[in-house]
Parts: sequence; structure tokens; C-alpha cells
Amino acid sequence: MTQQKPRLSFWQIWNMSFGFLGIQFGWGLQLGNMSAIYEKLGANPDQLPILWLAAPLTGLIVQPIVGSMSDRTWGPLGRRRPYFLVGALLASGALFFMPTSSSLWMAAGLLWILDASINISMEPFRAFVADKLNTDQRTAGFVMQSFFIGLGATFAGWLPLAFRYFGVTGNTPSGIPLTIKYAFQLGALAFLLAVLWTVFTSKEYPPEDMEAFNRMKREKRGLGAGLAEIFSALREMPTTMRQLAPVQICTWLGLFCMWLFYVPAVARHVFNAPDARTEAYTRGVEWGGFAMSFMNITCFAVAFLLPKLAAATSRKTVHAICLVFGAAGLLSIYFIRDPWMLVLSMISVGIAWASILSMPYAILSGALPAARMGVYMGVFNFFIVIPEIVQALTFGPIIRNVFGADNPRSSLYVVLIGGVFMLLAALLVMRVSDVADEDVPERAVIRGDEHIPLIPQGSAQPVPSTGLIDEPTRRS
Repeated sequence: MTQQKPRLSFWQIWNMSFGFLGIQFGWGLQLGNMSAIYEKLGANPDQLPILWLAAPLTGLIVQPIVGSMSDRTWGPLGRRRPYFLVGALLASGALFFMPTSSSLWMAAGLLWILDASINISMEPFRAFVADKLNTDQRTAGFVMQSFFIGLGATFAGWLPLAFRYFGVTGNTPSGIPLTIKYAFQLGALAFLLAVLWTVFTSKEYPPEDMEAFNRMKREKRGLGAGLAEIFSALREMPTTMRQLAPVQICTWLGLFCMWLFYVPAVARHVFNAPDARTEAYTRGVEWGGFAMSFMNITCFAVAFLLPKLAAATSRKTVHAICLVFGAAGLLSIYFIRDPWMLVLSMISVGIAWASILSMPYAILSGALPAARMGVYMGVFNFFIVIPEIVQALTFGPIIRNVFGADNPRSSLYVVLIGGVFMLLAALLVMRVSDVADEDVPERAVIRGDEHIPLIPQGSAQPVPSTGLIDEPTRRS
């Protein structure tokens, strides 16, 4: 029988989640500025997808390895905290030196290091909640992580504009704006300090049965058993999961179109920048990051309303409506000329983002056997990672051959394609059978996830829980 853990206070949960502020700071700076940095260093729009390939590949490779290793680790710093610390040190170094890149391939190499390092820190944070909190406090732990995700992304989006407000101008020798350089370097410090705060203010409980723990370490060597379980799950995939797969694929194709091309599209379409080395482009990049921060603010604010709306209607109805809001936000950019209207477009996308982070998982959880929750949740993330990899490998040739490699409006067109993908996802979700009409115990989800920590989240954003998995809803 599992030993009851002491209840943690608000500030103890705050401390153990504080590191997510730094992690999201790193993700936010990367997502909001890397396409612009690549263009400043000479990349054409058709080259951007392949240069972003680092994110899905490192997530696919690093997260399952780190998750498995941390499950079998125990030392002076505990089980998860050594990985927090190592990841933070490496990620902070990559963030600090990224805006000093003198060439395109130096920036691409640092992005690989940055993504791998963020994944090293991020993956153990998911299990940290299960390690530290009893079932009745885990929702509070996940909500606290959600708070820091929104806060970190907001700060990351506002930081370059804040430096501009305080009079920072000019560029590095390679053409990267100093506002972005200083934002990355301050973000490096924030990343490290936030994770250090969690490392040194939170303790971990040792394994209840050290002998059983050591035996588990010996028995779980090798990947054979894990791979066999994954192939079995693919063969026996529930109907609801098969129906959700195309919804996820279209949704995340839309999101990746936005993340890769939204900021360059703002610079060229709204700020009329003729090329990446102009002052108008720099201002567009800064404003694009500022506007995207409202997506995360909206996400955090709306997430707490979704369970009530789902209980009043159905989860798939709420998800479809939210996806329509997201599609409208992306498609509206074509008509926008006033920079402040971009804030409204990102608020609309933020409504979709809140649902994307929760509703598909809530729908899926009710259709899965509790004993295999972990492996199926992991396989479900294939439908996030694989679209990103496919997009990275194919969108470059598509842009080059359809829109033209030097077409300044190609970034805008890809964002509009993202809106079409999101609208298609909204239509597809209505054919999903949401069979869940009873509570799925959160302990079953956590236990399954701990049993087979094989597959990464696979997204450029960490996926917080909003408690929906514990929220009973009507059958659709």
C-alpha cells in the first residue's frame, strides 16, 4: 500500500513548481524569436522549417531517455532534481550564447543544444508532482505549473519590447537586434535561477522500499519490453483514440505554422518590412512576440472556465468551438494592419490553446484502460511530434515551389494555412465519440505514466493539466 505523503502548503507547491517559470521563459524566447534570428543571419523563409527540426527530434529522443533514467535514479539531490539542474545549466548557456551567433549554422547548433537541455529539465517536472503530492493535491500542483507556464511565456514575449521602451537600440555584428540579445541573456539568468530555486527549496522522498527499487532498476534494463508494449498499444488502439488522431495532427500542424511563421509574418505584413535587416523588421519581431504573449495570458484565464462549459454541453463541442476561435485568430491576420489588432487575434488563438492543452486528453482518458494509461498517453503524443517532423521536412520545398523562395508574403501564407488546418480540426472533432461519462482516477493516470515513461510530450510547449481529467462530463 502506498504511504500517505504529508500535505504541502501553498508555498511548498509554489517552490516545487517555480522552475517551470524558467523553463517556459526559455521556450517563449525560442518560439518568439528563433525564426527572426535565422532570417537575420540570412535564412530564407523556405529554410525555416528544416532549421526548426531540432525541437521535435530532441523531444522524441531526449525526453523518454531522461524520463526512464530519472525513474531509476536516487542520490544526494534525489531523483528528479539532478536532471533539473543539469538541464538548466546547459540551457542557460545555450540561451546566453544564442544571440551572439555569427552564422546560421552556429544558431542552429545552439538550438539543438537548447532544445535538448530544456527537455532534460522539463520531463522530470511532470513526475515530480506525482512524487511529491497526494492525489487530492495534484490538481493544485498542475494548476500551479500552468500558472508559471503562462507567466514565463508572457515575460518572454514582453522582454524585447521592454528593452526597446527603455532605449535599447542597435544590432550585434551579425545583425541580431540588441533587444533580442539582452532578452535571451536575461532569460538565461532567469532560467537558471528559477530552476535553482526549486532544486534548493524542495526535497524529495526516497523510495519506500529501497530493495524493491534496486530490483526494479535491474529488471528494467533494455528497451525490449517497452517497445513490445508500444507496438501492442498501437495494434489495440481504442476507437476514440483513432478518431482523435487526425484532430491532433491538423491542430498541431496549424500551431507549428503559427510558431514558425507568425513573427516574420507580422514584421513583413503589418510593419511592411522589405527585408530582415531593416528597422521595421526588428520592430515587427518585437511586437509579434508581445502579441503572442496574450495567447498565453488568455490560455491561463480561460482554462479554468472549460470544465464548467464542458459539463454544460460536451467536451468535443467545447473543443470544436475553441478551435474555430483559433482558426479565426490566424486567418484574421490577413486583414490586420493595426499592430494592436494583433493582440485580439492572439487572444482568439489563446482560447484554442487552452482547449488544446486539455480537452483532447480529457476525451481520450475516458476511453483508455487505466492499467495502460501511460503507454496510450505516450502513443497519443506521436500525433504531435510526427506532424512537426513532417512539416519541418516538407514545408521548405512547398514554400519554395508554390510561393517562391524570395516571396516576402510566404510567411503570411503559411500562417493562413495554419488557420485552415485548425478549422479542419474543428470539423473533425465532431465525429469523435466521447465515451467517458465517469470519473477517471488521477492516480491511475499518474501510475500509468510512471510505469512506462517512454514518450515525450512532443510539443514546443509543455502541456499543463487543468484538472479536466478529474471533471465528470456528460456523454456526447
